[in-house]
Amino acid sequence: MPFDQLLQYALSGVTNGSIYAIVAIGFNIIYNTTGIINFAQGEFLMLGGMTAISLSAFMPLPLAILAAVIITSCIGALIDFFFIRRLKSPTVLNMIIVTIGLSIVIREIALHVWDEKVRSLPYFTGNEVTSINLLGAYISPQVLWVLGISAVTVVFLGFFFKFTLTGRSMRACASNMTAARLCGINTGAMVTVSFMLSAAIGALAGCAISPITQTQYDCGTSLAIKGFTVAILGGLGNSTGAVIGGMVVGMLEAFSISVLPLAYKDAISIAILLLILFAKPSGLLGKKEAAGLKEF
Repeated sequence: MPFDQLLQYALSGVTNGSIYAIVAIGFNIIYNTTGIINFAQGEFLMLGGMTAISLSAFMPLPLAILAAVIITSCIGALIDFFFIRRLKSPTVLNMIIVTIGLSIVIREIALHVWDEKVRSLPYFTGNEVTSINLLGAYISPQVLWVLGISAVTVVFLGFFFKFTLTGRSMRACASNMTAARLCGINTGAMVTVSFMLSAAIGALAGCAISPITQTQYDCGTSLAIKGFTVAILGGLGNSTGAVIGGMVVGMLEAFSISVLPLAYKDAISIAILLLILFAKPSGLLGKKEAAGLKEF
């Protein structure tokens, strides 16, 4: 395989991998604080992208994206307030069913609000034919935006969880919810913050990838499956593992196109998920107790 073609596949893999990593980090934020695997995470990306597309008709693009992130984070808070905290002593299975149900409801509401047309935000820089030559491979400036936003998100979350009081409180909830409550931490508020933060990051990612992948009412489902695969591969609850897992899945998908038909690309992530569950359920960097799921 020529070097420029090899580089083209690698850049494609890194781009897809960074998108999957952001989705997986959204899974991890909520799981770390609550023990919930939020299968509606992919819908946050869809809501962010679709809301920004609608708002961009009335205001500048940066303001539309900012408003979409705020609106989606508020929706995340409402989901926690009206559905999650209303449940009394739910089991892990109960929570999984609830989040899957929420995913379906959000998708159906989006269908009625935006119909089934495929839409997209304008490119942040240039247009659909603008490209940058990198050692013989061509890359869209929007890809650089996606990579930059992914990197900034990972750095921000690292700083947030390590140096802020709210981030430390969320880590305390992750370690032991009862002990955190006894120490005076408002665990209910931390759960709400985790949903808002996860929704905001998902919305930002949805806006960043919209010019490349386009946005539709049901685009969140496939992203949620791949994000969940990456979260399991990296180790549930581990953000560094999510980045590594995202790169692995992205690269495997990109290079699989060279040997398999494009239709098999999505099957790669499912195959990886099954292999991990059979061989190493805790993932690459995960702990064994995380693989067993927490009780809410």
